[in-house]
Amino acid sequence: MIAAAPPPELPAGLGHLRAARPLHGGSICAVWAGALDDGTAVVVKRAPYDVTAEVDGLEALAAAGAPVPDVLAADDDLLVLSRVDGDPDWHGLGRRVAALHRDSAGERFGWHRDNLLGTATQPGGWSSNWPAFFADHRLRPLLDSEALPATVRRRLERGIDGPLRELLGAHNPRASLVHGDLWSGNVVAGRWLIDPAVWMADRELELAFTTLFGGVPRAFFDGYATAWPLPADAGERRPALQLYHLLIHVWHFGASYVGMVVDRLDRLGWH
Repeated sequence: MIAAAPPPELPAGLGHLRAARPLHGGSICAVWAGALDDGTAVVVKRAPYDVTAEVDGLEALAAAGAPVPDVLAADDDLLVLSRVDGDPDWHGLGRRVAALHRDSAGERFGWHRDNLLGTATQPGGWSSNWPAFFADHRLRPLLDSEALPATVRRRLERGIDGPLRELLGAHNPRASLVHGDLWSGNVVAGRWLIDPAVWMADRELELAFTTLFGGVPRAFFDGYATAWPLPADAGERRPALQLYHLLIHVWHFGASYVGMVVDRLDRLGWH
């Protein structure tokens, strides 16, 4: 959790942040709720990185019809968003995420620029080959983490070079616009999405992460299934897809997540 800090000055033209109070729970950014001089309710976020990529992701999601707050201003490491609220509607959110995945589906995987998942870089670029892109642009860059034991790294390398490509290659998915970091902490009021790490991916990746740590109610998955059910064999690919976010957690937080990586390798039979 980020320690409380004085609220920042807003970008020129927005006036002052009134009645500011810190919002807790994040592990990377400092966040405040407050109001502008005209009474507009806002959330202000100060990040340890340039927020341009996050703005790009929020705008991409908004253009695709996803429920995200409005971007009111962005300046280097400072982001000002409209404050969103409402009654929880997890079932409706599941339907809207499914519609996002379905209606954005195309042929190319990747994104037009580098962006961030937490503070880890997600390399940009495009490919029509899903297994190769996932292996070489998502998993492989994370194998350099000092928290990964050499034995686990070798198991991952063997899996990435062989069975992963066969497992994902037999699936032949479309490329969908994904939020990229969809867990309960990035959902506001059970109906709004925040803190995206967008790219075009197999939609199964989104759902694989959403199930990884719990916290997302069953109603979300029920709503998703009513709009666009996952293939019946999606569970066979889930452990491999979960490796990405688990390796991201190892990169951010260290060896405490290595056991979950090993569990997925065991489930996959990657020795």
